[in-house]
Amino acid sequence: MHSSTDHSAGSDPVSAAISDQSRLAWQAEGARFNAFGKALRRRHGGRVQRVSIDAGFTCPNVDGAVTTGGCNFCDNRSFSPSRRIRLQRVADQLTEQIGRVQKRYSDVRGYIAYFQPATNTYAPIDQLREIFDLALNSDDRIVGLAVGTRPDCVPDSVLDLLQELAVDHDVSLEFGMQTVHDESLAWMNRAHTHADMINAIDRARDRGFECCSHIILGVPREDHAMMMESAVEIGRLGFDAIKLHNLYSVRGTPLGEEVLAGKVEMMRREDYVRTVVDFLERVPPEVIVERVSGDAPPNYLIEPKWCADKQNIRREIEAEFERRDSRQGDRYVPPEVKPSDRPRPADATPESIRNRIDTRGRLPVLKMQ
Repeated sequence: MHSSTDHSAGSDPVSAAISDQSRLAWQAEGARFNAFGKALRRRHGGRVQRVSIDAGFTCPNVDGAVTTGGCNFCDNRSFSPSRRIRLQRVADQLTEQIGRVQKRYSDVRGYIAYFQPATNTYAPIDQLREIFDLALNSDDRIVGLAVGTRPDCVPDSVLDLLQELAVDHDVSLEFGMQTVHDESLAWMNRAHTHADMINAIDRARDRGFECCSHIILGVPREDHAMMMESAVEIGRLGFDAIKLHNLYSVRGTPLGEEVLAGKVEMMRREDYVRTVVDFLERVPPEVIVERVSGDAPPNYLIEPKWCADKQNIRREIEAEFERRDSRQGDRYVPPEVKPSDRPRPADATPESIRNRIDTRGRLPVLKMQ
């Protein structure tokens, strides 16, 4: 007599192999979320580092195109090292930044030129082409381009340009979505609404470049349920990547003044850790997680002080996943309409912004050559 055979995936090597192949790479590796660094290693076969560039851009809520005053939390010097020194030419910044990374890491395979401070699509389109080409061609080790911007600053001309560049390079367009709640955007003085974000991503998706969403957690008057609504929107709109950022206050900003006056409190460390895990559990498993917290230099930072402890914050987030025995996407519910099936709308870029991108001449402040 032959003994009976268990054909379950757990005991059948062929079925087990098929099951493992159907899993995403980060899941097969036993990770708890789809971390950016490892995703880049898999894509490029080794370590790839971002190098921050400050080309001298401004924002439409600073120069009056939509309002003035800027975001209430924003001092670009606290977000980017390049804004804390004399502004150099783009090529010089890249050379200097690459040199610093080489001293720190001996195994870097390539670099991504990251246009980080301010709104990096807010300039005449011909000048954007020139400055992005300059960055991509300044060093043979540059493998890609990352561009931080606002949802209301990507007319179709900008998206067409990035689509063209993405044919030969990795390109990531990072949107400052921040939240889905218009009342929170108004509190920030963003001067755009979530409808602008929906219009932008529905025009940017599926063009061959990555669409990344920047989210701030801990905005005053946003409770847990409201923050989870922002999490659900990541999958509904079909973002490829996210950056999670705790709200922090820095000196010289309206938010900083409110915190010093005791009018606004920052999120507690333990609440932030749990909220990040709750958020990532609702995000599609294929979405790349580019950041799980943010910080500022000590001489700028007011609160929360805990955000300077970035490495341990990440360890605590991973430990919370372990405690729950969960991982990214465990509570993700696919939307009724797939992101790829969402219709592409007409370009709703505000005219005051479109005129400054599509019809204006050159910006002399940009540090080109």
